Amino acid sequence: MINEKMYALGATKSKIRELFEYGKELSAKIGAENVFDYTLGNPSVPCPEKVTSVIINEVQNPSIHGYTSAQGNLPVRKAICNYNLKRYGFELSPELTYMTCGAAAGLAITLKAIISSPSDKVLTFAPYFPEYKVFAENAGATLITAPCSEVFDIDAKLVKDVICSDVQAVILNSPNNPSGTVYTEDALISLASLLQSKEKEYGHPIYLIADEPYREILFDGAVCPFIPKYYKNTVICYSYSKALSVPGERIGYVSVSPSCDNAQKLYLAIAGAGRSLGYVCAPSLFQKVIELCVDEVADTSIYKDNRDALIKVLNSSGFTCVNPKGAFYIFMKSPTPNAEDFCDYAKTLGLLLVPSNSFGVNGYVRLATCISPDLITRSEQAFIKLGKHYGLI
Repeated sequence: MINEKMYALGATKSKIRELFEYGKELSAKIGAENVFDYTLGNPSVPCPEKVTSVIINEVQNPSIHGYTSAQGNLPVRKAICNYNLKRYGFELSPELTYMTCGAAAGLAITLKAIISSPSDKVLTFAPYFPEYKVFAENAGATLITAPCSEVFDIDAKLVKDVICSDVQAVILNSPNNPSGTVYTEDALISLASLLQSKEKEYGHPIYLIADEPYREILFDGAVCPFIPKYYKNTVICYSYSKALSVPGERIGYVSVSPSCDNAQKLYLAIAGAGRSLGYVCAPSLFQKVIELCVDEVADTSIYKDNRDALIKVLNSSGFTCVNPKGAFYIFMKSPTPNAEDFCDYAKTLGLLLVPSNSFGVNGYVRLATCISPDLITRSEQAFIKLGKHYGLI
């Protein structure tokens, strides 16, 4: 027998991937110069020169392609913890850190380690990355969502309305995909206070999973608070895809805060989940790259320039946007309640935009800004036509 749930996942692409593939087909038909693809969050800047240099040097090492320890080489785990101590003043433990194939693998095994009953729930904040639902359900839980405030910050009062005793974990993504919001310190303090009170009320830990692949991409002086400093039961799921601009290399880590309840047991459960799913021995070459380049960051200033240029085009075309303080997305208000219909019409002008339905909210579209500046210039007339069609200008 074929697993029907897995078949459904394999047979149905995510909306983002579906649009991305459609864009390639459309480019072949009408020419790439007439297609304005804002779908995929694929970093567009070069990785740091040091990363390239390390790869060239290390790939000549005949032992570089051998297996590492299942949880990753100890030197890279030490380097990661030293970096976080130096930057954030918080001491993580190499013995509680597990190297993974990006944040996705980290989220999958962390949820697998925490979820133990079909009644368990995972809470996140809308808008959210659509794969959270896939990861939660694969672990055997149900994903529930709390709405954010009007400016897409976390509002503990709204969380209080949906949290329940079955919630075992909360996924927090800041800077946020798709809104670009950086959750404020005040909002995080309020959330931590609420979760602490609910832990006492329910009699069990509620683990806060910090999904942080965009942590280094910040604008306008925004600061991304380091979650373990605010809430003891925190697990970090980190990816170097965006910080080093190496998304195809799939390298990241999970780190359990030493302050966590049952920290060692949770870590061993994460290791067990990694073993059961085959997520052991993250790529050895890129473990070495991270060890030697842990404090490197790609030059992401172009994302701010693109943000500013694209918002100017969108506003002049009559559209309103959330002004992102991080990541590389713009969340634009749809002029009609049905964002999918709006995106379908935008396709006729060559504009590929992602409707917000799959992100857990209605009435918005996401535009990725990790694109060439030329794309923004070329698409301006299409946005003007789109705004005129909906009577915005």
